[in-house]
Amino acid sequence: MKFHSWREGLCASSPCDNRVANPTSSEEASQMEAGQHLQEIRNQTSISDFLLLGFSQHPEQQPLLFGLFLAVYLVTVLGNLLIILAISSDPHLHTPMYFFLANLSFTDTCFSCAIIPKVLLNIHTQHYTISYTGCLVQMFFFMELALLDDFLLAVMAYDRYVAICLPLHYTTIMGPQRCLLLVTASWLSSYLLAFSLCLLMSQFSFCASHAIPHFFCDLLPLLKLACSDTRIFQLMMFAEAALSGVVPLTCVLVSYAHIIHTILRIPSAGGKHKVFSTCGSHLTVVTLFYGTVFLVYFQPSSSYSADTGVVASVVYTMVTPMLNPFIYSLRNRHMKGALWRLLGWGRCSSVVLVTSVVSNSLRSHRL
Repeated sequence: MKFHSWREGLCASSPCDNRVANPTSSEEASQMEAGQHLQEIRNQTSISDFLLLGFSQHPEQQPLLFGLFLAVYLVTVLGNLLIILAISSDPHLHTPMYFFLANLSFTDTCFSCAIIPKVLLNIHTQHYTISYTGCLVQMFFFMELALLDDFLLAVMAYDRYVAICLPLHYTTIMGPQRCLLLVTASWLSSYLLAFSLCLLMSQFSFCASHAIPHFFCDLLPLLKLACSDTRIFQLMMFAEAALSGVVPLTCVLVSYAHIIHTILRIPSAGGKHKVFSTCGSHLTVVTLFYGTVFLVYFQPSSSYSADTGVVASVVYTMVTPMLNPFIYSLRNRHMKGALWRLLGWGRCSSVVLVTSVVSNSLRSHRL
């Protein structure tokens, strides 16, 4: 994909005259500035580099984007690390459900670290290049961690199914060895699937433009720049997408079908609400994750839209990892209690409660 400056685009459609040097409106001036900015960015690249142009078309918005992405990154890392520390420090949370949640928080932290720091560096330095090796490495970690998120969400759905539908056998089925096996299999599967695609991608030659209309080295935008035969790669990509996307999603849907059937058989409304509340957080995260992933990746590469891909990618690479700690902690009183104890708020509240009880007793005694 080639990017032309504003002047080149105008000259292609009509003779260049004084209107170029003297734009008649603020819109034309902003277009000229954006075109010159893109041309400067293109001049940065070398034959072995790629250009990440996802947010470079609007230079006037980049200070705002930098502040917004920095805030999202700090909240994401801090929130997920607090979840991990709370779970590891509280013996009451040493259960399969929270073990999987800690792994999901760790994955989300790594996921953000693989994408956002490079975006912040590009915006801050106005230098949008990334080396060929760096691009492949970023794409590998992005795919591996995204696939791991996918598998972990399926494992968590299975855990909820066993806990609600087979409560008497829960401790037997979801023992420590079974939980460790499920997480290890998720890590290994995501590694093998991501590594195989990156290995095939490394064999391609990129003889066309090296400008990627995205803010990180994603699979589909990079595939569109390859001048090699990509038919085998696309077949393998869709096969892996079916394996790593459809199969876990089917596991999630089947698990929740059984869960809903079990909930409907509970006679009391309070019991239904209590059981369903344990699944609400997970369902919210699943909806956010799969909704954006299917929007971007389950379509032919020829019909891929750069604008749609960028917007959807911001949601599942930045917004979803940031929201996960809030979704899981705000709707879970055990998690909130663990976080309060971790931060010392639990001790403070206990002291306040004891002080209040003592003062009330003294007041009653005086009366």
